[in-house]
Amino acid sequence: MPLLAGLTRRRRLVTVGAIVLLTLGVFVAKTATAHASGADEETQFILNTFMFLVWGALIMWMCAGFTMLESGSVRTKNASMICLKNIGLYAVAGLAYFVVGYNLMYVDVGSVIGSLDFLYGASDDEIALLTEEADTTASVIGAGHATMSDWFFQMVFVATTASIVSGAIAERIKLWSFLLFVLILTAIIYPIVGAWTWGGGWLAELGFQDFAGSTIVHSTGGWAALAGVLVVGPRLGKFRRDGSVKPTPPSNILVVTLGVFILWLGWFGFNGGSQLALGSAADAVAMSQILVNTNLAAAAGVVAALAVSRPILGRIDLFAGLNGAIAGLVSITAGPDIVDHYWAIIIGAIGGLICTGGIKLLETVRLDDVVGAIPAHLFAGVWGTLAVCIAAGGSFHVQLAGVAAIGAFVFVTTFILWRAIDATIGLRVSAEVERLGQDSAELGIEAYPEFVLMPEEDDRE
Repeated sequence: MPLLAGLTRRRRLVTVGAIVLLTLGVFVAKTATAHASGADEETQFILNTFMFLVWGALIMWMCAGFTMLESGSVRTKNASMICLKNIGLYAVAGLAYFVVGYNLMYVDVGSVIGSLDFLYGASDDEIALLTEEADTTASVIGAGHATMSDWFFQMVFVATTASIVSGAIAERIKLWSFLLFVLILTAIIYPIVGAWTWGGGWLAELGFQDFAGSTIVHSTGGWAALAGVLVVGPRLGKFRRDGSVKPTPPSNILVVTLGVFILWLGWFGFNGGSQLALGSAADAVAMSQILVNTNLAAAAGVVAALAVSRPILGRIDLFAGLNGAIAGLVSITAGPDIVDHYWAIIIGAIGGLICTGGIKLLETVRLDDVVGAIPAHLFAGVWGTLAVCIAAGGSFHVQLAGVAAIGAFVFVTTFILWRAIDATIGLRVSAEVERLGQDSAELGIEAYPEFVLMPEEDDRE
């Protein structure tokens, strides 16, 4: 017979109410006891660690966005090679950053560079906790987050930098030459830039601000891409003898658009995760502000780019709108934690305008950037870093010094590196391979086998 079957309805309600109140009382008492014993700190540790891992996974998904954007932007005959380069650069970047990059960027950083030690791993206390050699829970929790969760979050940023380079120099560069460049970029060059700034080096001491990497990530990738475009030269026939630009229709515009949406989604992890904590109400509110500002800036970049595409490019240009979204995202990345949302719209819109003008500028000076990476990441990255002075409290002369120092360092070192690779193992594929396409000539696999590809004529000067 049920326990309350012999009671009247009123007594049943009273009894149930008493049980509920007693349960709540026990729960509150346990919560208070747990708080007093430090479980609240453990909750913060769990939330911070979980945040790094989840936002990091979302940023890693941006590699899929870059792959879609680039493989859809190139001609059909090179789509498979771009896919290979993108998964290859992610693998190389992850290994390089694990072996040496993270230590150079974050461990025992002086004014310029960090530790030259190899490999990185969990702390001794974390290993002891996992192997049950000792109860080091308190010291592990005191670190604020799991050691390798932070490494993972930082690693996916460096992969983004390498992805920027891939699209700009697509369709004419050798696979292994490109991966060698990525190895040095992600193991040494990017970590040195990071040590100057996020690692606490000389630019950080000056007060340089770059919340999530408009300059540290995006301009670094943009400067490296610019150096590569200058060294490797344009695609065969891209610029005709009469000075006109030969159209190079994308292989799949639907995939390009999908790639931009994936990047837009991943950017929420890029900027939101850079709050670097989710252990308090203030962190949650700040992260909400950051995500809204990120979204507004991207939307404004699209609208602004489309609005000026006809007068600048002579047509309402879908690629201008797509790159406008990326430019808006890059522009707000240096200071997405601003309080007034309307500034995010203004900053993103100006980024879209700069990017569209930059696309036209590159055509005018005959620089062949396949996906518009230089205008979207370099030009908009410089603007976004300086825009921190408007609403995020940055000092103009410090921000300008950071842009100039990082730009000079990255451009000069990567230009020399591109030249060295070209002089040794060579950068560019042969003219025959370029005309036939890297998919068929080098990989023996075509992304669109139902189409018959014909070599293109060379109409250079």
